[in-house]
Amino acid sequence: MSAGMNRNLRILVVEPDPERVREIVEALQSAGWSDVQAMTRVATLDRTVKAFAPDIVLIDLANPDRDTLEQITQATEASKRAVALFVDRTDDTLTQAALNAGVSAYVVDGLQMDRIKPVLETAVARFKITRQMQSELDAAKRALVDRKTIDRAKGIIMRQRALSEDAAYALLRKTAMDQSRKVIDVAQALVTAADLLS
Repeated sequence: MSAGMNRNLRILVVEPDPERVREIVEALQSAGWSDVQAMTRVATLDRTVKAFAPDIVLIDLANPDRDTLEQITQATEASKRAVALFVDRTDDTLTQAALNAGVSAYVVDGLQMDRIKPVLETAVARFKITRQMQSELDAAKRALVDRKTIDRAKGIIMRQRALSEDAAYALLRKTAMDQSRKVIDVAQALVTAADLLS
């Protein structure tokens, strides 16, 4: 990750201890990040995330429980931004819950200032990879649904017009071109109309 990209990150720090907040913010600024906001209470996280719109949320908690973890992941909208969670102690259940919740980095043994930069860079990189994979999966699912809709539309045309599959698809394409629409939109309209009439 380039230094320029690093400097542009908006970072929200959640740390109950004001002295630790100062240390963390200083460590982030010395690592090249200047757009940093800090807060001490998890309870107001939701509001702060909406107002500040951070790229990454860095949370330092001694012993989070499952409820706190759920609150954090909902408030930070972990699917929309990287979340790095530093904890002093954990167990298998909590670790799994954190990973299932979409936390990008889950670091046990607390937050050491010299580890902030590599952990955050890794969290952002992992978040981007996860988001890319999710985007590709969503696109593949959408393509499958679209393919099924187009196949249904071809079937309707084949039955009504006594056409071959290729000819039915050609008619779908021609109709889409004539109407300046996508083939899937024409197919969806045809399937919807057929469902209404059946």
